[in-house]
Amino acid sequence: MEKLTIETEKIMKERFGKDSIIAVATVEDGKPYVRNVDGYYEDGAFYVITYALSNKMKQIAQNPDVAIAGDWFTAHGKGSNLGWFCKDANKNIADRLRKAFHEWIDNGHNNFEDENTCILCIQLTDGILFSHGTRYEIDFLKD
Repeated sequence: MEKLTIETEKIMKERFGKDSIIAVATVEDGKPYVRNVDGYYEDGAFYVITYALSNKMKQIAQNPDVAIAGDWFTAHGKGSNLGWFCKDANKNIADRLRKAFHEWIDNGHNNFEDENTCILCIQLTDGILFSHGTRYEIDFLKD
């Protein structure tokens, strides 16, 4: 397994540095749960706009270990709730999410007045990426 390289980071940005459907799996009481979400990749992490009281966020609060899959990529990571989408500390990532999700972000699905509308960050730990017949085993952990 190799560290994230310039080549693999370029593939990740091209493939997922925009609105991307990914499957996120969590575990509760030893039972796996999986759902599709809109994700955005940046610098070794996926970001998702979600609701703090959702089952996935409750499950991540109990066990932050998650798995993801999408477009010839599978990975493990640690999920964390960055808090309310509109809080000052989230301004930079929220602006990038607004841009990435511009086609649907203001369609009424999200209530940004509700402080439970939050950002899920999935910090990747390891993954397998396939591109043009090559398999890349990636260690996302920073030294």
